[in-house]
Amino acid sequence: MSVAVVTGSGGLIGSEAVRHFAGLGLDVVGIDNDMRQEFFGAEASTAWNVRRLADELGAAYSHHGIDIRDRDALAALFRRYGRDVAVVIHTAAQPSHDWAVRDPFTDFDVNAAGTLNVLQNVREHCIDAPVIHCSTNKVYGDRPNSLPLVERETRWEIEPGHPYEQGIREDMSIDACLHSVFGASKVAADVMVQEYGRYFGMRTACFRGGTLTGPAHSATELHGFLGYVMRCNMERRTYKIFGYQGKMVRDAIHSSDVVSAFEAFFRNPRSAAVYNLGGGRHSNTSHREAFALAEQITGQEMITEYVEANRVGDHKWWIGSNEAFQRDYPDWKQVYDVPMILREIHEANVEKWVPQS
Repeated sequence: MSVAVVTGSGGLIGSEAVRHFAGLGLDVVGIDNDMRQEFFGAEASTAWNVRRLADELGAAYSHHGIDIRDRDALAALFRRYGRDVAVVIHTAAQPSHDWAVRDPFTDFDVNAAGTLNVLQNVREHCIDAPVIHCSTNKVYGDRPNSLPLVERETRWEIEPGHPYEQGIREDMSIDACLHSVFGASKVAADVMVQEYGRYFGMRTACFRGGTLTGPAHSATELHGFLGYVMRCNMERRTYKIFGYQGKMVRDAIHSSDVVSAFEAFFRNPRSAAVYNLGGGRHSNTSHREAFALAEQITGQEMITEYVEANRVGDHKWWIGSNEAFQRDYPDWKQVYDVPMILREIHEANVEKWVPQS
């Protein structure tokens, strides 16, 4: 028996990974206690996605409502499967800047200590299993905001000819900048994943994601940019724009493209690998541009409210470079761009996201 362990299995990337690795013939063990509902409220619950996984995959999927902070429960699960674990995909996290400020202890315990708990269990029970960690571009803090940017009509853009014109690479420093409390906890996790790779010879990868997106996102204001744009448009909610004239730029990568990258690493793993993984120049948008696309898809105008102050640590412009990953895994291909992503999110939720009476 070959087992894939997926933490955060009810979330966007976790659920995509569950389906993908089950499709490869692995038995999938999912770990998710629906903390997303605790973080962001009932609309952000992942329970619906867990039910759908169970219905679709049957015996190929085993779900466990374990909190990754619970070392005893996590250890018992890893002991149970032991060397049958062929890969661990760690997507469980507290993902919001704003929420982290409210409860820094929980944020750090989930993001940093929870990641350490996963790593140590792999080391003790299935050390040959590759560990794929969902990190974030927020490990770079607000360093990207020091890049020379030019204001265009609908977006901020990097100065032509800059070394990062085709996307920010992994050589950008993560030091001496403001990270936010969330960013700091994710840095701790990221560095620990690297350390278990280097110090213990484990096969680990940190994927520093840009905007990870797709129709399985339980989109809410504090997390889930493109999903929340479409949700606001479809439900006639007001979308709050936080600073930068709504011209801040994000690259966006579909969950399917993310997990195909995970598979590539699983098949040919390295130790202490670090990769930026995002939409790159292939798939990126400003808030203003995303609003226009949503309006084209639905035929309805966005309802927006502008807040002058930007969120602390927020990026004014982020387009990451996938060059390092594509160099190591040249067969990996990115499929989705922003218009495709938004159309798919709309189609998947057209009966669910309706105006509230």
